[in-house]
Amino acid sequence: MVRIQAENFSLDQIWQSGQCFRMVQVEHKESGDKEEARYEITAGQRYVEAVSFNGGCLLSCGEREFEDFWREYFDLDGDYGAYISRIDPKDKYLCQAARLGWGIRILRQDLWETLVSFLISQQNNIARIRRCIDNISRKYGERLVSEGGTIYWGFPKPEDLAGLEEDELMACNLGYRSKYVVRAARSVVSGEVDLDKVKGMSHREAKEELLKLFGVGEKVAECVCLFGLHHLEAFPVDTHIDQALEKHYRRGFPKRKYKGIQGVMQQYIFYYELHGDKGVCFVR
Repeated sequence: MVRIQAENFSLDQIWQSGQCFRMVQVEHKESGDKEEARYEITAGQRYVEAVSFNGGCLLSCGEREFEDFWREYFDLDGDYGAYISRIDPKDKYLCQAARLGWGIRILRQDLWETLVSFLISQQNNIARIRRCIDNISRKYGERLVSEGGTIYWGFPKPEDLAGLEEDELMACNLGYRSKYVVRAARSVVSGEVDLDKVKGMSHREAKEELLKLFGVGEKVAECVCLFGLHHLEAFPVDTHIDQALEKHYRRGFPKRKYKGIQGVMQQYIFYYELHGDKGVCFVR
């Protein structure tokens, strides 16, 4: 077991932040001022169980696996306190959003899995996205067993999906998004889009390359850049963000002020719009 106690780190808030769909809360308990939750987390072909409690969490892995994979995955070396300190104190809305979402970190997720996840996310809700991804993992991913004996499914590789008919994933409840995923898999397998090269590109270059894929628009490309490539300057705009910008930033969000960490600010805003007091208006 590995114990994580880091400032600005909350597994509960990350789970609710809409950036990861294979982190599953399986138990939640509250007693007085104490709160505890248990999670099963699958990332690519990896699996870990976690217990989150006031002040930190425990991971069911050894120190070596933690250092080799999970430390980077949770972005534990990122200085999110420094990011929060850059917020303009005059921006009452963003200050309040960061106070609420103080424990969010941008996960370093697998690029292919992130691409498929956000293709599926279009016109969808978080619960249904999780079910869709679980369905395709169970049907097309590799059956694996953790060191503790838990059976889980790795995320299907592009080669696992490229040979399917375009509507075949509809059986996994993907609906019209089925053709997006299958065509993306074919583009990756054929080399039309080289994800290994994309990993070495700048934000602008990566976004242009991702937009070549069928079904990838502005929002999906920005989500993949932020959550799959860790380009913290990416700033995805969905309906929640669009409503927040209209209400609180009528002159536009000051991206220049937060150069290099715009995506972190986006997550604070997104989380606040889902879980905060939206009745308060701070017009800038």
